Order: sequence, then C-alpha cells, then structure tokens
Amino acid sequence: MTHAASRAPLLEVTDDGLYCRAGDFWIDPWRPVDRAVVTHAHADHARPGSRAYLGAEAGRGVLRTRLGPDATLELSGWGEIRRMNGVAISLHPAGHILGSAQVRVEHGGEVWVVTGDYKRRTDPTTTPFESLRCHTLVTESTFGLPVYRWPDPDAEMREVARWWASNRAAGRTSILFGYSLGKAQRLLAGLPRDLGPILVHGTVARLNESYRAAGVDLPDTLPADLEHAKLHRGQAMVVAPPSAGGTPWLRKFGAVSTAFASGWMRIRGTRRRRSGDRGFVISDHADWDALLATVRESGAERVGVTHGYRATLVRYLREVEGLDAWALPTPWEDRAESEAESQADSEVDSEVEA
Repeated sequence: MTHAASRAPLLEVTDDGLYCRAGDFWIDPWRPVDRAVVTHAHADHARPGSRAYLGAEAGRGVLRTRLGPDATLELSGWGEIRRMNGVAISLHPAGHILGSAQVRVEHGGEVWVVTGDYKRRTDPTTTPFESLRCHTLVTESTFGLPVYRWPDPDAEMREVARWWASNRAAGRTSILFGYSLGKAQRLLAGLPRDLGPILVHGTVARLNESYRAAGVDLPDTLPADLEHAKLHRGQAMVVAPPSAGGTPWLRKFGAVSTAFASGWMRIRGTRRRRSGDRGFVISDHADWDALLATVRESGAERVGVTHGYRATLVRYLREVEGLDAWALPTPWEDRAESEAESQADSEVDSEVEA
C-alpha cells in the first residue's frame, strides 16, 4: 500500500502519549488531555480526567464504569466516521474485550491504524477483530515472542471443565483467576452450565452487569460471599481477579484448587511463580502468529510497535518482512519474563535467519 510522502507523521509520541497534531486529539493518552480517543476500558488505555472522550458504542457500560459518571463521553458505532479539524476518525472491532476498538485515522490521503490491544480468535463476549488496510500501523506487542503461540481456546476451556470436575470429585472448591474486565467474562461464557454453581468475586460481578446489558450471554452466578462459599464448598467454580490470590479471602472456601487463565501461562516458570495448581493458556491478546498476520494483512509500509516485547518484533519486521519498523515508548512497565526471553532467543534467531 503506497501513499504520498507527508511533511510530518500523522501521529507522534508526546509527553502525554500518541498525538494527532492535525486533529488535535490523543489516542489512549497517558495523562489527562482535552480530547481523547480511547481504544478500550482497561486502565492503561482509558485514563480518567480528560475533558472529552470518544469511544466505541459497544463499550458504553465498561467505559462509563472506568471513566466515571461525570466524564464527557461521545460514543461511535463501528465504522462510523467522526471528524476532528478535518481528520477522519473511525473505530473498528479489536476483539480484545467488550467494546475494544482499533482507531483508523485518515488525513490528506494518509491512513494510520492504531490497534490498541487485540486478539484475532473469536469469543462470544466481543465483536470479532476486523483486519484494516493502512499506510502506517501501530500494533501492540504484549506477547511479541515466537514462544507465545496459543493453543485452541475451546480445547483449553474443556481442560478447565475437566479440572473443575476433578476438584468436585475430590471435594475441593475450584478457584479460577482471571482479570475482572474481559478475561473473567470470557471464562464465564465458556464454562459448562450444568456442572455446578458458579460464584464470582464482587469486582467481577459489577462488570458482568455491563456485559449483560450489552447482550452478552453469561451464566447465572452467585456472589462469592461467606454464605455461598460455605453452602457450595467442594462443588463450586469461583471466578476471581488475580489480586485475590494468596489473601485471607480464600479461607472461606475450605479446601481449594487454584488456577490462572492467561497467556503468561504459556511459560512454565510463570506458572510456578504464581503458585497455582494449574495454568490455562487463554489470552485476550494476539500471539506471535496473529501479530504477523495483522501486519501483513494491513499492507502497511511502516509499523510502530508498542507495549510488551517491542524489540523482538521490530527486529523481525525489519529483517524478515523488510518493513520500516520502530518501537514506540510507553509509560507502562513492560512484562519481562526471563524464561520466555531465554526460550525465545534461539527461536527468534532461527526465524530471522530462515
């Protein structure tokens, strides 16, 4: 995909984040700004305090929960074009969590796409990812190492069900940890509804309301309070955020078996450090192959890489794909798993040399 040379990049990194000077707006700003376009409601992308926000209509409930009742929030349908100072902006499904969006920006014949966080595997709690063509792509790289290749998510959920059934037979309560926004709802949607009662942590329950209001089919759940914990000991599946692990909150469930659902579970060392009995590789981000497929399908000549393992993906895109690729800074601490890096070194080298 070719385009005429421009005097300055359409998007640039400033002290406040990724900025469009022509349109005078920021995408997922790091600090409060006048006009923010947000990709989704996770805290490292949707920050409270900006004067006005543009987000996807599909994420209405979770964005309002994140940004607060007083935030000035404008909502846009998928593919609907909004203009800021002559710059065309449209939001397109990213498949990450409810209402997660890619931001397409067009001005003077030049098109940029900012993916935000995304996944290409479909699940019943999100609108499926849409592949977009552009001149410049800004992609996340949370799992940008060849070692991160996901197994079939349906097969992983069947393993979750078998683990739950095994725990019931042994009289243990199953505690499944996943992020409260997005991961927890995806897990709930995939759990069998006839195996036993499902209990949820309070933070998960509050966000479930937004998902149900958006028409997402979730199973009936009970609060994971003392009454239900005692009533369903040894039978229940409990879905809770990782922050609840290793806390006194767990004591009320009696004998338990714990598990984590995350892409980080792909690495054995991560599973050991989490001290869970099981790890299920279920991620709401693109894996290595999905990252490369997205870049290739975009037709982009230039690729900015942000979040996660940026250097590895940048190197691959330059040396193997022949693209103008570079790393974008981020204020968020990158997730660096030493086991993953050591495992990936030889894989990266072999793929670069192939």
